[in-house]
Amino acid sequence: MVVPHYVGHRERLRERARTAGLHHLPDYELLELFLFRSQPQGDVKPVAKALLSRFGSFAAVLAASVEDLMTVRTEDTRGRRKGVGMETALDLAALHEVAQRVAREPNVKRPVISSWTALLAYVRVALQHEPREQFRVLYLDKKNQLILDEIQNRGTVDHAPVYPREVVRRGLEVSAAAMILVHNHPSGDPTPSRADIDITRQIIQAAKALSVEVHDHLIVGREGVTSFKQLGLM
Repeated sequence: MVVPHYVGHRERLRERARTAGLHHLPDYELLELFLFRSQPQGDVKPVAKALLSRFGSFAAVLAASVEDLMTVRTEDTRGRRKGVGMETALDLAALHEVAQRVAREPNVKRPVISSWTALLAYVRVALQHEPREQFRVLYLDKKNQLILDEIQNRGTVDHAPVYPREVVRRGLEVSAAAMILVHNHPSGDPTPSRADIDITRQIIQAAKALSVEVHDHLIVGREGVTSFKQLGLM
């Protein structure tokens, strides 16, 4: 009798991860390790590879919504249908949340403006692979410490409505002295649009009337992060 190739694969992969180190594993094998938990039996390699093929990268898999993750379907080596169920999707979504919280920690109760590298790392983790446009505001106190990172709105693949009065009103509610605007371009190109420039100026104007400073507006794309301040747009 021919023994299927995946028999003993889990033990071999775990042993290789332990002895060689997780950083030596390719993306699909690292993803397999997470899938072992929610799919305790069978060959999960086809599912791991299908996820990476569908979303394009490990980071994009984690950033995908539970609903989108559950649309992934594939076949194992015996032609049986396999896919991503609710438990697996929630595990992956939880891993993404963990990554965001770890990236956020350096900014909590520490100066955000002087920690530019930590700020960029945080916004990349939060938004670089987000499939829909999202507008966030980082509210800061007088010492430029982070009070609150709040999602103002979620939108479509190319638009998230923003209301300047609501952005500023929320700042007053949390006693913010300043704020950093952040949104993503799911297309990957972080170049500001005319609408991005216009809404930024409206928010700056509304905030100025209430003595709240807008430090910057960051646009996050797969190709990088664009700063309005560095471009001279504010």
